[in-house]
Amino acid sequence: MIYTLFQRVIQACFVLLLVALVAFSMFRFVGDPVQGMLGQEATSADREALRERLGLTDPIVLQYARFVLNAVQGEFGVSYRTGESVADMISQRLPATLELALISGTFALLLGIGLGVFTAIRREGFVAQSIMATSLVGVSLPTFLIGVLLIWVFAVELSWLPSFGRSGVVDLGGWSTSLLTVDGWRSLILPAITLGLYQMTLIMRLVRAEMLEVLRQDYIKFARARGISTRRIHFKHALKNTLIPVITVAGLQIGSIIAFSIITETVFQWPGVGLMFINAVYFVDIPVMSAYLLLVGVVFVSINLAVDLLYLVIDPRLKANASEGHS
Repeated sequence: MIYTLFQRVIQACFVLLLVALVAFSMFRFVGDPVQGMLGQEATSADREALRERLGLTDPIVLQYARFVLNAVQGEFGVSYRTGESVADMISQRLPATLELALISGTFALLLGIGLGVFTAIRREGFVAQSIMATSLVGVSLPTFLIGVLLIWVFAVELSWLPSFGRSGVVDLGGWSTSLLTVDGWRSLILPAITLGLYQMTLIMRLVRAEMLEVLRQDYIKFARARGISTRRIHFKHALKNTLIPVITVAGLQIGSIIAFSIITETVFQWPGVGLMFINAVYFVDIPVMSAYLLLVGVVFVSINLAVDLLYLVIDPRLKANASEGHS
């Protein structure tokens, strides 16, 4: 177990170094930071002085090493557009994105697994067939169109929910949350459904397919022959074996909720890091863009590491294989 964890951590560090290299390359190949910071009126001497101050005249290897060291310490430089510290900008906006990802991820997992099991067990029923037909909407429609439709129905026509922004924010010692107020929950509903709908339908259809496959296995037939209750067969034997491949897809989808919340945050003007990244792309704000890329890399690597460890918890055979391979 410890050896496997050590292997995964080493691999994660290697991947993050590659992501950092891509993020660092943006400083050299996406516009000229000196030109963006000084403007066209600056003289050649001003530009050279700024390059010297930013360390852009140092060897590439030294610049990359300094970039990685600063990133590990949480230092990403300053925004070319606003002059603010990028770390401060992220810390101000990250709670909104994590909050949105938490609600939409919980919605996708709970409803996806629950509906997947239900449609597999009652696969011939009218309700299950209706759910499967409706799920095509979540899989087929693009995220921005789902968001616009939800705004039109629930904000414009019915006036039940707000159409944009984050309301009811409470500051808890430097961490802002909207989960403690009614207005905060009302502002979360539409963007959370928009962001989690595709993941929910994907997880539901995967759980259903895997559940149907597991229910055809011989050990399930033997369990029925032994007189074990149907409920126990479905939720202890079948569901546990179904979750092994589901964890991989679910983990990647939860990571994509944070990484690709850009569209949802743009549609609903949600003040998170996704909207910050869109503004950075528009103004070619390279420090913000590179910091966002590193953040996404850390999220995906961390989730993949957690998924690998969950494998060992859910399937003891993998733990045994890992022990044998080490010995």
